[in-house]
Amino acid sequence: ETCPHYLTLAAEQVGPGQTQFKCCPPIRDRANSESLWEALAAGVIGCVVSDHSPCPPELKGLGPAAPASLASGDFGAAWGGISSVQLGLPVIWTRARARGHDLADVARWMASGPADLVGLARKGAIEVGRDADLVAFAPDETFVVTPDQLLTRHRLTPYTGQELHGVVRRAWLRGASVTPGQPAGQLIVRQDNVGSLLLPSRQEGPHVAVGPGVCDVNGGRK
Repeated sequence: ETCPHYLTLAAEQVGPGQTQFKCCPPIRDRANSESLWEALAAGVIGCVVSDHSPCPPELKGLGPAAPASLASGDFGAAWGGISSVQLGLPVIWTRARARGHDLADVARWMASGPADLVGLARKGAIEVGRDADLVAFAPDETFVVTPDQLLTRHRLTPYTGQELHGVVRRAWLRGASVTPGQPAGQLIVRQDNVGSLLLPSRQEGPHVAVGPGVCDVNGGRK
């Protein structure tokens, strides 16, 4: 497995004291990222998982309340981890589409592959009897990452300022709507629409594709 940050970030872009990039193992150079993409395309790497590891900015030495030992952005002392769940799908889709991959590839890497690996039989595919973990995804829409968009308590990310393709419009967990600001409701996947789910969209164009929800694997948790 690998993670979005190893496929999309590079050591060359990490400046002094930018501890928002710190993770374990550390971000390598661009050549290493290219090798990971080649391994992913060849099937040597089968999963892209978040390794979601958020923390208060203070533990990165970046907040106003950071302890003196971290105030200078000390990489050795800063927390090692990247908050990845919310941005993982558009981050990977942005790079994948540029390399000629399609959404089916991304769903395999981020949904069915991890689910199969750890034996989550109800996850990772749009099939009758599976959990309806789904997203309404506008693959051609773009946005620029800003901290105020993040739905996490600690809004620190190394992706700030990046323009990404792919906007999640709605999300369902086991068929129940979990999108902030959207009414609760139940989505039913019927036998006659499995594998060809499209939702009409009044705002973002004629259709928004719906695919398997992202399944994350980290030490056996989902």
